[in-house]
Amino acid sequence: MRKICYYCGKKPLAGKVMSRKGQYKAKGGTGSKISRRNNRLILPNLQHIRANIAGKVASVFACTKCIKAGKVKKAL
Repeated sequence: MRKICYYCGKKPLAGKVMSRKGQYKAKGGTGSKISRRNNRLILPNLQHIRANIAGKVASVFACTKCIKAGKVKKAL
């Protein structure tokens, strides 16, 4: 199952983590430099829930923002 919100389509974002070296100019150095970049995934806060969709019970992923907003009708 893909990690995508059923209601708003929120999905993982690609990003980078940058490691910096050197002393900052404000502290008397020559400035900070980026020494390496690593790829990372920024994951949304998805919850696996059972919801009513078109009168049928289905198991879906929904982000917490949609659950709090009331877009999700939970199954009993």
